[in-house]
Amino acid sequence: MKGLPDYHVHTFRCGHAGGRSREFVLRAIERGLGEIGFTDHIPLYFLPEEARDPKLAMSEDQFDGYVEEVLALKEEFRGRIAVRLGLEADYAEGHEEALARWLERADWDLVLGSVHWVAGGWIDDPATSPARFEREGTDRLFDEYYRLLALAAESRLFDVLTHFDLPKKHGHRPPSPRREAEATAIDSARRTGCAVEISSAGLRKPVREAYPEPRLLAAIAASGVPVTFSSDAHAPAEVGWGYERTLELARSAGVAEYVTFERRRKIPHPLPT
Repeated sequence: MKGLPDYHVHTFRCGHAGGRSREFVLRAIERGLGEIGFTDHIPLYFLPEEARDPKLAMSEDQFDGYVEEVLALKEEFRGRIAVRLGLEADYAEGHEEALARWLERADWDLVLGSVHWVAGGWIDDPATSPARFEREGTDRLFDEYYRLLALAAESRLFDVLTHFDLPKKHGHRPPSPRREAEATAIDSARRTGCAVEISSAGLRKPVREAYPEPRLLAAIAASGVPVTFSSDAHAPAEVGWGYERTLELARSAGVAEYVTFERRRKIPHPLPT
């Protein structure tokens, strides 16, 4: 894993992560990573204020402090590890202009694009998603998820698409792969130059499988979509976690290189041998 980035790292501000931000950086150095990207959850700009859960994303009054802290860490650790300023931003159809205004507020290194809100609710909520899949149908929810993921890429607001097959998180899968919907999302990423993360986070979830699954990652690699690496760390111990497995997954899927980001510019690197 030496030299690889971890581009999906949260802070306490999102309401479901813990640990001092500096400890995340020290863990990345300890694990031999080349870069760490703080990409905390943007405020839930697409929901009414009274519906914004403080356990899911930072509040608006925490935003400036988040940017200032990451920039300070970038300076503190300059020469030891590259600290990147990023954001995980949910894509919400019809709210693209509002998101664009948020993204104008800082000079980002990278912006992660996520889809969590699908057909009027959270697709990965452990309390509600099982009933949703049973009531609304696995095929329908997976298809809608991939439709929104394709739109996220088409919006050109994001540099990386996160947890590409997120709906499987709690073990829900369609009877057969939704190949047409998947292919549309992959093609949108290819045409817009959007990268896809190889995330070890799924290995810690009930599904016990990285995002994206091997079959999907092979299709992504074959299409020429660039990839990068992440852990979706919510605690310092999770930084770079599971990289031995995701690096092997990348090799077996035919991935030859990965990308890093600086001021939203993609930089290619050969996959470690």
